Amino acid sequence: MPRQRRGPAGVRRALTLITLPVTAASLAAAPAFAAAPAGAARAAGPSGAGVRFEASPSAPPPSGQTVGGPQLASRGVVAGTAPGVPAPPKIKAASYLIADADTGQVLAAKDPHGHYLPASTLKTLTALTLVPKLDPNRLVRPSQKACDTEGTKVGLTPKMQYKVSDLFHALLMMSANDAAVTLAEADGGMRTTLTDMNAEARRINARDTLAGSPNGLDKDLGLNVRTQHTSAYDLALILREGMKNPEYRAYMQAIDFQFPAPPTKKERKKGKKVGGYPIHTHNHMLPGERLAYPGMLGGKNGYTIAAQQTFVAQARRGGHTIVISLMRADMPPSAYAAKLLNWGFAARGKVSPVGSLVPPGDIEQARKDGRSGVLPDAPLASDDSSRMWLLVGGGAVGALLAITALFVVLRRRRRLEAARYRAGR
Repeated sequence: MPRQRRGPAGVRRALTLITLPVTAASLAAAPAFAAAPAGAARAAGPSGAGVRFEASPSAPPPSGQTVGGPQLASRGVVAGTAPGVPAPPKIKAASYLIADADTGQVLAAKDPHGHYLPASTLKTLTALTLVPKLDPNRLVRPSQKACDTEGTKVGLTPKMQYKVSDLFHALLMMSANDAAVTLAEADGGMRTTLTDMNAEARRINARDTLAGSPNGLDKDLGLNVRTQHTSAYDLALILREGMKNPEYRAYMQAIDFQFPAPPTKKERKKGKKVGGYPIHTHNHMLPGERLAYPGMLGGKNGYTIAAQQTFVAQARRGGHTIVISLMRADMPPSAYAAKLLNWGFAARGKVSPVGSLVPPGDIEQARKDGRSGVLPDAPLASDDSSRMWLLVGGGAVGALLAITALFVVLRRRRRLEAARYRAGR
């Protein structure tokens, strides 16, 4: 007797047997969906600044993904202990970090990976991104829009051109928002600069950072903690990386600078083509300032009503460098910063580290090479949406190919069986 042809029900059963396992396997290839923290949201900065998963400031970080080590996932205070070393100072800030900048050891921290508004400390990332890219002697004419930027300004005008180095002095000395926008224009515009800033943050593994502006303004630009944020951990990473660059350090350490301006009527009569006025640093902890801290290498303060007080700084004493950062403090940060630095110098080399400042680049490779301290237990790219869609898309394509192959096989089998049936009649 000739073999009976497989009917529609048989075909459906065969398809089910093939497609269900393949589809399940394809979805299992993207564990990032299951690993996304509860309440996670996809956020985008203005003008397409970036898209990524983020946890809100009140949500715990996803387990096994803490950059710098699992202890840094804590929302409270974590600190190394040693005989004779007191507990870290109590300061009224939502978040802080104290680390040995030479070794990368994190000595103490409070909510180090919490997402907060950066205010003008974000300018440390603007400078880290643009100082290596822009020729310091290049002349730039600001747009009227740049000159009209809200907040602290150096007083730019479209009537003249400024050296890039002048703009960096204004950016890091007196936190000039108009200088930040003009530097972004020099880099190709706001969209390009935000893309560059977020790429630089990813390069150095500052994964809590999303830049939505080059100057740290928030509510004036319609930004909030979901569309622009950083962390105490990331601020320490950013400043530590920036201070490796001699030009960056020079801007950070400048106390007084003669900023160019159009000549006054009196100056024109004397034949001067360019006038100017002095600008002074906002970092009151630099040498000679009223709150000078011994060994202060440089730092950046920030303030908006929404962000409150933010600060990041480095100091060097006795051949050792300490980096501190604090966010959402209740008063101007110099006094708190001094307490954190003092504790860091007293504790370094004595207390056990609670984590590490990771190096730039591939931190999984760095762990294999032994180039960093405490590192995550799981890959850090599970919040990368492009990787997730690649995995799921690849699995879906595999399932589709399997279905297509099954149809071809069944169709060929039906033809062969029909031929046999006709031959046996």
